[in-house]
Amino acid sequence: MTLAPRAVLVHRTTEYEELLARHGTHGQAAFFLSSRDRDIREVAERHHRTRQALTDVAAAVPHRWRQSRVERADLDRFLFGPEDVVVVVGQDGLVANAAKYLSGQPVLGIDTDPGRNPGVLVRHRAPDAATLLRSAVAVRGGADELTMVEAVADDSQRLLALNEICLGPAGHQTVRYRLSSDGQVPAPEAQASSGVLVGTGTGATGWLRSLWRERGSTLALPGPADRRLLWFVREAWPSPTTGTSLVAGALTPGERLCLTVESDRLIAFGDGMESDALTLTWGQTVHVGVSATTLRLL
Repeated sequence: MTLAPRAVLVHRTTEYEELLARHGTHGQAAFFLSSRDRDIREVAERHHRTRQALTDVAAAVPHRWRQSRVERADLDRFLFGPEDVVVVVGQDGLVANAAKYLSGQPVLGIDTDPGRNPGVLVRHRAPDAATLLRSAVAVRGGADELTMVEAVADDSQRLLALNEICLGPAGHQTVRYRLSSDGQVPAPEAQASSGVLVGTGTGATGWLRSLWRERGSTLALPGPADRRLLWFVREAWPSPTTGTSLVAGALTPGERLCLTVESDRLIAFGDGMESDALTLTWGQTVHVGVSATTLRLL
């Protein structure tokens, strides 16, 4: 018997819930916000809109389907199945948070706060959930295939990201490494910097774009489905033993940026989630490039 689809509703703790957890009561949270010239009513209204959207989406799941919920903090411990339809209820960034744990499952983004969110990845509204859930399994080719970036270490650790992967120190120190890129420099260059960022076309609206603009780069920014990545070294430091000639470039499928660690510790994290990072130590090598896995976004 074919297993019925499962709708996995991905959500995150709201700002209002975080305030209550920190301050204990609504009144104490309200006092805290008022001391900073903020009104708790606006925060509470956003919380109620988010919770109502989650309730509406849950009610829209077909009766014969299975259903699960997972909070953002638990994504790294949740086991997604091949028959899942992933429904992200929240902000654009929550789609990126979930994407790294998927392997081709269709993703539906529900915007809980239209006008406040850009809506690039959460493209839909809660009332449309029932129709979209049915189309997610009926039309397997009806999704956009968004390019992802991956980092693979020499000890088989692997990290996926939708926006970008950052390789650097866990704090705000300088990290040392040797860097090479396919087709650019014949020998690795010794560098000292605050890290290296490798981003996709989806990430080209965020951190990657900031670096691109800061550098006045002439490299063309990729689009979300463009099978090309851009990379930048952050604040490369010139010295008698470290260079700055290899600080930016593009990667096409099959090309890799290669980094060998020459510090005690370096981490690689994706889409801002340092809590789920690869840890690399002296002498280890990591390769970063276009992933064969894409995000299937309705």
